[in-house]
Amino acid sequence: MTPAQAARARMEAPRFPGWLTAGVLGLLWGATLHLLGGVTLTLITGTAMTPQLGGAAVAGLVAGLALAWRPLEERTFGFRAIVMALVAALIVAAAFGAPYGQPLDHASLWQMAGLLLTAVALVNILSANLRTVTLARQTRRATEHALASSLGIFGHLFFAVIVILPFYVLVMTSFKTQQSLIANPLDLSIDFSQGFDSLFDSYIQLFTTYDFGRYMLISFVVSTLTVVICLAFAVPGAYAVARLNFPGRQALSRSILLIYLVPAIVLVIPLYAVFSQLGLRNTVVGLLIVYPATTLPVAIYMLSGYFRGVPAELEEAGLMDGLSRVGVIRKITLPLSLPALASVGLYVFMIAWNEFLFAFMFLDDPKIFTLSRAVVSLNSSEVPRQYLMAGAVVTTIPILFLFLLAERFMVKGLTAGGVKG
Repeated sequence: MTPAQAARARMEAPRFPGWLTAGVLGLLWGATLHLLGGVTLTLITGTAMTPQLGGAAVAGLVAGLALAWRPLEERTFGFRAIVMALVAALIVAAAFGAPYGQPLDHASLWQMAGLLLTAVALVNILSANLRTVTLARQTRRATEHALASSLGIFGHLFFAVIVILPFYVLVMTSFKTQQSLIANPLDLSIDFSQGFDSLFDSYIQLFTTYDFGRYMLISFVVSTLTVVICLAFAVPGAYAVARLNFPGRQALSRSILLIYLVPAIVLVIPLYAVFSQLGLRNTVVGLLIVYPATTLPVAIYMLSGYFRGVPAELEEAGLMDGLSRVGVIRKITLPLSLPALASVGLYVFMIAWNEFLFAFMFLDDPKIFTLSRAVVSLNSSEVPRQYLMAGAVVTTIPILFLFLLAERFMVKGLTAGGVKG
């Protein structure tokens, strides 16, 4: 038997007990999903929900063993529904009728919804993880598939919670009144009975009292001009790195991103002194110098990678037809590189829109604040906390929608630059 055949035989040998894999995954997922449900209910109802994790872990163990007891083709919808009901009953029974530390007659609809969603999610996740696992001994391949699938789902869930939870707190707090925040800061439910004006009072105050419309316009102008200036320098720079031969080309190509090894705070201090001497501090022009300078290296890196992918034969044909090098770039290279230009432009726009450190250091006049700088100005004991949260939401929403609309271009541009750069 060759070494390869021996390795394959070890992979296919049934050595790992399937019941152990199913039980361990059931325990972990039962406790994890019940904990997540408790946190969610606490945020929604405003009542401290303390999930009883021991009972949920036991319910997960039972669900894992029940699913592994049946082969995949026999895990019908009816069978999974029975397991879901069993999970919910076990969680309630193990917690003596208080699965979230509260009697079921308190916020009963929310608690029942939490139990139902926990049971549905638990059974479906375990069913997906244990597709190739039964109670008998399993091969190494089947066991690794179950563990890897479980880790993948857990990773997605973890990062979703990390991203969604802070944004949820921001949005819900922005809809609260000062009195309700003082009475119960933990209550993040929405009181629709207070009326539309009261519900959106924080946002109305931002645009009427705190001039956020002006800050949004300034941020838009600064970000747009940053994109224009950055592309104006990045296109010829990237083309030179990708196409032209000159001394030091390879060194320049490899060292473009070295500037990002220097922390931004190190650059702020000398720039602050220089801009103060030149009269550029506390001006928008100062930002329009710093922002393109800090985003230009990555823009050149991304565009040079894409330009290398444009067939050189097309440019040589243009030169033979009498076009100048500038004409080749304008009439051949740029039209073929529109996806890369779009992705670089969006990337630079988002960086400029969200930038805070330079704006905080350079801008003192409220009349020229950018959005990120204006939000920080709300962090005062004299300003209600819900206004600060509303300001953060107003800053985030436009760039979030822009990213979702243009995600396809961003991924394509970053991938092209990463592979060919």
